[in-house]
Amino acid sequence: MKKILLVEDETHVVSFIKKGLSEEGFEVTVAFEGKTGLQLALENTFDVIVLDIMLPEMNGLEVCKAIRDENQFVPILFLTALGTSENIVLGLENGADDYLVKPFKFIELVARIKTLIRRSKGKITSTEINTKDKNTYVFGDLELNDYTKTVTRANEEISLTSTEYKLLFYFIKNKNKVLSRMDILEAVWGVNYDLGTNVVDVYVNYLRKKIDTKPDEKMIHTIIGMGYVLKENE
Repeated sequence: MKKILLVEDETHVVSFIKKGLSEEGFEVTVAFEGKTGLQLALENTFDVIVLDIMLPEMNGLEVCKAIRDENQFVPILFLTALGTSENIVLGLENGADDYLVKPFKFIELVARIKTLIRRSKGKITSTEINTKDKNTYVFGDLELNDYTKTVTRANEEISLTSTEYKLLFYFIKNKNKVLSRMDILEAVWGVNYDLGTNVVDVYVNYLRKKIDTKPDEKMIHTIIGMGYVLKENE
């Protein structure tokens, strides 16, 4: 049974979501304010965290950031009435994996949760578990293992957040291909419309600071007016 942490202070919303998710076969733990939600998130293992932004004691953005400082891979879905592009980007930049605006259709919430679980766990067969090559992507001296979720460059391990990891994974699976900002938004954040913000540029810069530490060995390149590409220096 997949475990969901729901951090939400509106009792009628909690009742509606918990009842529906329980009927879908999920085990739901509820926190009505931010500090309790954070404590539960850090002391237990959940498959997905559903998090409101406007919370008492500690707001959802602070909770999300604090969770990410300790756990980079648990999927976090913001569920909130704050639906402007600026708020969506703020949520993503604080480490959320997805964002659903109230009011919402319950069927969409379930679909988003299941998608996040699939992304985080991956479809791994017993054969793949025992075969490193099927889960390992190599580009130059950069190596990513999607089973262990580890990244190294020149044999030195690199610590990435969940979003940084997904961004690098998308780059390495599309090495030498120019990727537009819209391509990246849809693949990494599941957003298929232009947010009118620089969230992609922000995360590319985060990733560059960890991957491209030597100026003469850069891999992530900007193609002006088009997007980005992962390629070795020429």
